[in-house]
Amino acid sequence: MTAVAAPIDQLVKQVDGLNLDAVKAKFPDTYPDLNLMDLYRAHLANVLSEVTGVDTAIIYPNLGWTSGLDKGDIALPVPSLRVKGKKPDELAQEWAAKFPDTDPLFTKPTVSQIHLSFFVKASPLVNAVIPMVQHKGAEYGFNKADGLKDPKDPSKGQKRIIVEFSSPNIAKPFHAGHLRSTIIGGFLSNLYAGAGWDVIRINYLGDWGKQYGLLALAYEKYGDEEALQKDPINHLFQLYVRINTEMTAEKEELTKRKEAGEDVSALEANSLDEQARRYFKKMTDRDADALAMWKRFRDLSIVRYKDTYARLNIHFDEYSGESQVSEEAMNKVGNLMEEKKICKEDKGAQLIDFSELVPGKEGKRLEKPLVRKRDGTALYLTRDISELLGRHEKYNFDKMIYVVASAQDLHLRQLFKIIELLGYKDIADKCQHINFGLVLGMSTRKGTVKFLDDILRDVADKMHEVMKKNENKYSQIEDPLATADVLGISSVMVQDMSGKRINNYTFNMETMTSFEGDTGPYLQYAHARLNSIRRKAGVSDEELATADLSLLTETSAINLCRHMAGWPDVVKNTLKTLEPTTVLTYLFKLTHALSSSYDQLQVVGSEPELMKARLALYTAVQTVLANGMRLIGLSPVDRM
Repeated sequence: MTAVAAPIDQLVKQVDGLNLDAVKAKFPDTYPDLNLMDLYRAHLANVLSEVTGVDTAIIYPNLGWTSGLDKGDIALPVPSLRVKGKKPDELAQEWAAKFPDTDPLFTKPTVSQIHLSFFVKASPLVNAVIPMVQHKGAEYGFNKADGLKDPKDPSKGQKRIIVEFSSPNIAKPFHAGHLRSTIIGGFLSNLYAGAGWDVIRINYLGDWGKQYGLLALAYEKYGDEEALQKDPINHLFQLYVRINTEMTAEKEELTKRKEAGEDVSALEANSLDEQARRYFKKMTDRDADALAMWKRFRDLSIVRYKDTYARLNIHFDEYSGESQVSEEAMNKVGNLMEEKKICKEDKGAQLIDFSELVPGKEGKRLEKPLVRKRDGTALYLTRDISELLGRHEKYNFDKMIYVVASAQDLHLRQLFKIIELLGYKDIADKCQHINFGLVLGMSTRKGTVKFLDDILRDVADKMHEVMKKNENKYSQIEDPLATADVLGISSVMVQDMSGKRINNYTFNMETMTSFEGDTGPYLQYAHARLNSIRRKAGVSDEELATADLSLLTETSAINLCRHMAGWPDVVKNTLKTLEPTTVLTYLFKLTHALSSSYDQLQVVGSEPELMKARLALYTAVQTVLANGMRLIGLSPVDRM
């Protein structure tokens, strides 16, 4: 810790009676050696306690963020201190007047009706935040203590979280809905890993059901071994579409003949639908040949999915799926639900009538889901109950997140409630559904879904066209096609994360690939430009470490430092919101401040010591920007 202890110690020494151990002891959940703002808030709480007579334990939690740097660095809503006898606006004026003129870390507060806004003094912050970012590097902003079972005793180990996301259907190409789950799930996995949790990433594949019987029939009739090896997902999808079309036509024909009075029972008994059902029955009965073909389709599809996931900076620890839930486990759950009188018979099927089990409106809202069909087949809900309980047994998780579209809100509410009614409230309480809205405008003119590989190819082509317009820069890029691919993926991911998860958004190629506005390419350009400045300046890390940071007095330099000091708070807040847009909003504020600083803070061509100081600032900004970009799943590019 020596390299970073010095600047923090310098900061602490400026305040009489303040030391890091005392801050940690007095203010729970503070980490001043990782988050400078914790130290600032602790000091401010001490000063305000003297000014107001209110206990620091009440003041500290009410010291909040501001909406922008023009509103200060820390804000206090006066009514939150619950002081009686005077109006809040009078107290605000009185306390502002009493605030010491000579405070080492803050200027006197400004009053806005019932709010006090506090601005940090520039020099102490600049001299602390840049060395802290330099020292922490890729770890800056992240606090691993959040993931400990007991932050005071690391030997008790990490908390474990399962993130289930992506979950496409085998033999069907990856479409936009899966893309949203994949992007958001990847981000949440990064977020919890950065916070020190043991993260298990699970892909729960749609890999079981009668449609695999139908697919096997199609492969036996029309399959092409070479095409299967080359592009398994698209080949299987084409087969599935072909056999499905045949089956639909066959059903229509049988219906017509039936209506005409013809006996079609023999034809129905050997229809494609019935053959598919019989084939799937062979799979559930564990017929070796049927399972071998199914497993081959599954394995080849996973290999192909892994290529796509690698492009999106995503990996999985486990490829699970509906097929992995045994009939025995589902029967056990079914019996338990009957024993506890959770489900009841209805026309030979089994259903759950929540209105009889859960009082009031909640019971009615949960409706009456089927859990077993008349023929004894378990439905999705039974499978999901078995899978959830099996996961808890296997992983003993502290939290599990399902990243699934909002169309499944009811299904997941039903799932968690059944787990609770089965007597596992402790497990149900650990589960959370992270939902999201739809991507609009993703269909082709024929009304068919656009698949992920096509989308990524299209945006990469578009970015490549844009890059070629600047011949000079284009000639310096080592692998232009790979860079175009990264930029294309960045544009898709940033557009997806720009609004709140629950909002629908319209897929817009022109907007997302623009270098103007708040887009993925804009963030990548900001990172590449900082890298270019560093290259042109030709200053080593050792030289940067000796930079005289007191030379950074310009408003734009100070504001960049204020933004950087706020990054650990943004990460902490994101663990509460679980919204990628929390991070993106910060990154765009940082890059806007960066863009407006270049005119004031010339690096190359300025006096050597000033050049070093400004480069130290810009290198720190680049670190923070890259940390934020990686958190949301982007690969920062160095040239473009």
